[in-house]
Amino acid sequence: MYRSRPFKGKVNHIVVQLPGIKDPKRAIELIGKTARLEFKMVDEGISGATATPGSIPEDDEILIEKVANPSSSVVTDAPLVVKKKAAITGDLLTDAQVRIDSQYNQPYVSIEFNSTGARLFDQVTAANVGKRFAIVLDGTVYSAPVIRERISGGSAQISGSFSEKEAADLAIVLRAGSLPAPVKIVQNVMVRPSIGVDSINKGLLAGAVGVGLVVMFMVIYYRVAGLVANLGMVLNVLYLMGALAALGATLTLPGIAAIVLLIGMSVDSNVLIFERVKEEIRLGRTPRMSIDAGYDKAFLTIMDSHVTTLITAAVLFQFGTGPVKGFAVSLSLGVLINLFTSLVTTKVVFDSILNRFQVKRLSI
Repeated sequence: MYRSRPFKGKVNHIVVQLPGIKDPKRAIELIGKTARLEFKMVDEGISGATATPGSIPEDDEILIEKVANPSSSVVTDAPLVVKKKAAITGDLLTDAQVRIDSQYNQPYVSIEFNSTGARLFDQVTAANVGKRFAIVLDGTVYSAPVIRERISGGSAQISGSFSEKEAADLAIVLRAGSLPAPVKIVQNVMVRPSIGVDSINKGLLAGAVGVGLVVMFMVIYYRVAGLVANLGMVLNVLYLMGALAALGATLTLPGIAAIVLLIGMSVDSNVLIFERVKEEIRLGRTPRMSIDAGYDKAFLTIMDSHVTTLITAAVLFQFGTGPVKGFAVSLSLGVLINLFTSLVTTKVVFDSILNRFQVKRLSI
């Protein structure tokens, strides 16, 4: 994440935050390094093997080309004569990503130009079909392919004897190369994971205390019905954890907050149902009729509250970032799961009890 800090009307500081990085020293080296990427035409009339600085034209120069043997993966250095003036420069790049060559299963770097770069690239390739075009990074030729045809669209690739790490580093450096300015590290602060672990542990403790208090309240106030509500609440949490695990989610503080909120929603839904059931009992209805009527009358109220919560979660997901999106996902899953456990699971439990036992009076 990048954040700029204004200073006397100008932006002269950039804060770079790299969560989860394991090698801060390497990250600092990559951020501080600026690559000079150039695309130069090869002078086809001069052999690099016999060329010397004094024997080539003034507008030419001798660079070293990295030549890789696909069969042995051995890289050799070969001199190559290219034009000094670059046809295209790296500041016209908009993106650089690592890709895998399907033929040789070797990584390469795919680059994209902006509109100006795409136009220049189109013009250069159109005017030099059949000639070699050297891709030069910091004075080293990484590739010098032959221009087979005019290339439009502003896309190209840098290939060579890259390992995945080297290709990834090159892509990072090339993306940084679009801003060729020196970088001075003013401050370097590392936040150890123990702080996050402590926060997670405290969040889990708070959640456990909250669950314990809710369980005791439901049992004391609603008796046997409270036990059924607690069963639904436990299933809520288990289903939500299973869904998050299936999605490969990581337990974070926003996720814990969503779980605690789900517990409250579960209890709230059961309270609405139980109060309707108690109203039916006061009217002299039988236990089964009271249960059926209570669930039917509470259905619309529970649906309305859950739909409005889903709308809120959708807005958070659409406009939020990072932890907010994670909270929105957990909340949405929790709402859908709670609808099922509150309206279906607990009703099945009550029906099973009424069918198995001759219940004349509900403990609620």
